[in-house]
Amino acid sequence: MKKWTLLFILILMVSTFSACKKEPQEVPEAQEMRGLWVATVLNLDFPSKSGLSRESLCHETDALLDRAQEIGINTIFLQVRPCADSLYPSTLFPWSEVLSGEQGVPPDEGFDVLEYWLSGAHARGIKLHAWINPFRITMNETDVLAQNHPANLHPEWTVRHNDGKLYWNPGVSAARQYIIDGVMEIVNRYPIDGIHFDDYFYPDETFPDGETFAQSGEHNLLNWRRENINTLICNTNAAIKEYDESIEFGVSPFGIWQNDMSSIHGSQTRGLESYTAHAADSRRWVKEEWVDYIAPQIYWHIGHEVADYRTLAEWWAKQVSGTDVKLYIGHSGYRSVDAEPGTVWYGGDEICRQIDLNRRIPEISGSIHFRIGSYIDTPELVSALKEKYTNTEEEPK
Repeated sequence: MKKWTLLFILILMVSTFSACKKEPQEVPEAQEMRGLWVATVLNLDFPSKSGLSRESLCHETDALLDRAQEIGINTIFLQVRPCADSLYPSTLFPWSEVLSGEQGVPPDEGFDVLEYWLSGAHARGIKLHAWINPFRITMNETDVLAQNHPANLHPEWTVRHNDGKLYWNPGVSAARQYIIDGVMEIVNRYPIDGIHFDDYFYPDETFPDGETFAQSGEHNLLNWRRENINTLICNTNAAIKEYDESIEFGVSPFGIWQNDMSSIHGSQTRGLESYTAHAADSRRWVKEEWVDYIAPQIYWHIGHEVADYRTLAEWWAKQVSGTDVKLYIGHSGYRSVDAEPGTVWYGGDEICRQIDLNRRIPEISGSIHFRIGSYIDTPELVSALKEKYTNTEEEPK
C-alpha cells in the first residue's frame, strides 16, 4: 500500500512540474506582422521614375499593392518623406523630387500619393505606416533644394557632412520639433495606421556638431547626442498618443545596439554599435516604452561570424520581454537579388529559415522585409513569402 501511495505522489509531482513548465509557443500566424518596406528615395521602388502622370502613379500603386496582397503581406511601410520632402501636400515640406523630377513641383494634378496608397491598402485589408527619414535632407552634394524648403529658411538648423550631404542637426531643439510637427501633420490629416522612423539618426561619430555641443553646456558629446535622439523619440510618441492612442509608433534601428565587450547588456556580436555610431539608445526606447514596436534591422544570416542572426533575434527578444513593446525583425531579402549559387543568400531558403526561427521565439511578433522591389523582382523570394504567409486558413489580422 505504501508503495502505491509513493508512486502516486511521484506521478503527481511530475504532472505538476510539467503543467508549470512553459514551453516556447509559436506566434499565431494570424497575428504576425508580415510587412514590406516601400522605398521612394531615388525612385527605388515607387514611382519607377519621376514625371509620371496621375494615371501611371495610380497604376503602379495598384500593381504593387496587388502583388503585396498576393504574397500575404498585411502591412506596408511607405516612405512618405525620403529627404525632408513629401509624397503628400504639406505646409511644412516641399513636394518630393521623386514625383515630378524637381523638388517643390507637384506631381500631375497635385496627386496625393499618400491618400491613394492608404485607401488602396485599406481596401485590400492591408495596414499602412508612414515611413519617415527624420534627419536626412539631401542624398548628394549637388541636390537642389526647393526655394521654400525649411533648410533654406532655417540654415542654422542644418549641418553639412559626408561629402557635402545636408542633415538636420539633432542638437537643435527647433529642428527636432519641426520633425515632430511634420509627423503630426500626417497624423491629423490621414487615417494612418502608424508612424515609422528608420535607422538614420546621427550618420556617424564624426558628425560636425561641435559648435552646437559647445553651446549646450554639456560635458559628454556622445551622451548629449543620445539624449537629443531620446528626446525626439519620447516626444514623438507622446504627441502621437495625445492625439490618438491607437496609432502605432515604431522605429527600425540598426541591428546591433552594443556588443557585449562594450556593455554587460550587449549582444554576443562584434559589429558596428548604433549606441555609439548613430547615438541611438534603442534598448532604452524599449525599456521606457517610448515605442509601440521596435524593428531591428538584422541584415545578417544565421551563423554569421560577426553578427549571427539567431544571436541577435534572441537578444532583442530578451529586451522586449516584460514590456508592452512588440518586436518585429527587419529582414534583408535584397541580399538574395545578386547572390551567387551555392552562397547562403542564394534563393529564398535563408529568409524561410529566419521566419521559421522567428516563429519559435515567443517574443517575436513578425517580420518586415526590405524592400518590395527586391522581393517581387526575385521569384525565389516571392515563393518564400507565399510559402510562409499564404499557406494558412486564417486571415491575417
